[in-house]
Amino acid sequence: MIYYQYVITAFLVFILINFMINMIFFKNIRKFSLPEYILKNPPLVSVLIPARNEAENIHRCLSSLSKQDYPNFEIIVLDDNSTDGTSGIVQEFAARDSRVSLVKGDPLKKGWLGKSYACHQLAKQARGDYFVFTDADTLHFSNTISKAFAALINNKIDALSIYPKQIAVTFAERMTVPFINFAILSFMPLVLVKKTKSAFFSTGIGQFFLFKREVYEKFGGHESVKAEILEDIHISKRVKQFGFKMMVFDGSDNIFCRMYRNLNEVLKGFSKFILAAFDYNGFMEMIAMTFVSMLFMIPFLLLPIGVVIFNWSGWIVTLNIIQISIVLVIKIILSMRFKNRILDVLFTPVSIVYMLLVASNSYIQARHGKGIYWKGRTYSVENEDELGLVDDAFKKHRV
Repeated sequence: MIYYQYVITAFLVFILINFMINMIFFKNIRKFSLPEYILKNPPLVSVLIPARNEAENIHRCLSSLSKQDYPNFEIIVLDDNSTDGTSGIVQEFAARDSRVSLVKGDPLKKGWLGKSYACHQLAKQARGDYFVFTDADTLHFSNTISKAFAALINNKIDALSIYPKQIAVTFAERMTVPFINFAILSFMPLVLVKKTKSAFFSTGIGQFFLFKREVYEKFGGHESVKAEILEDIHISKRVKQFGFKMMVFDGSDNIFCRMYRNLNEVLKGFSKFILAAFDYNGFMEMIAMTFVSMLFMIPFLLLPIGVVIFNWSGWIVTLNIIQISIVLVIKIILSMRFKNRILDVLFTPVSIVYMLLVASNSYIQARHGKGIYWKGRTYSVENEDELGLVDDAFKKHRV
């Protein structure tokens, strides 16, 4: 047991060091300002929004984007075969704002996943020198585009991805959604994302991407990742594979997003990509979740068991307390920076249980269910080289 405690403590110390370095390199876009030469002659920025049954969100998203302080941009929304009022809402908005236009999406092609095909169609319609891809459920402050563009220019990079402030209201959301930032900032050395050419050190989030147009076209755009569930991660890798520079930024003061609204949406949303993160290898997923449990859940369980039942020696207990303290420090710092509920830190073991359940559901759905489900579409993952659409629930209701 003493050797086990040494190993776990060593891993957590390493994670803490990486986390503290990441907190420095994970720069907030509010710190950047556009240079004078850009302000004098601002290039056209195309803001591209794929929307599939987003009637509840699209007006709010467009309203926030239409108030941007950047002077030269267009907004193109692609209605991805919606069955609700998405198209009508966009049309009404476009009638009042000439910068906004609606594109009717083509039926999904074989070999493509829905979002990538929607983004591919959007890129073909865009006129801008720079492309911003953002989701329909995001809400933007008035300086989002200018600050994102400034981060790109000031850091001399070719592409970037911005992590929004993730709104989590229900208990299920609060136990799972913050895990995104927790995982990225704990495990990914962000300094290597920008400084190295290795595609292994790549990350990004599909809620906000900004590309130079020529960069997007040279690496093949969304067509190059058309069958990838985690298209955002694979796009980040493509950028670096083609020799371009990319970085991720903190956009928690500029972009808000509520990914899910209840336990059912949490299960569907996270199940979509957890197994995909391990290339659909269930064994690797199991190893990873076991490792995460050993680091972030088991120390909380071992301390009372060791003290009350096994009467552990002082040094083992001390190491166990150090482990718990490291986890709590990381969680508290994250809660303070991203303005999450501090008291939720006390439920850290519960949040890991949630992630274990979601990971299990991800495997069961992919391997023993119909497949990966998202936005009304179900994709088979039996052949990972060519994911296939097996069901489109919305299509059945389309008039």
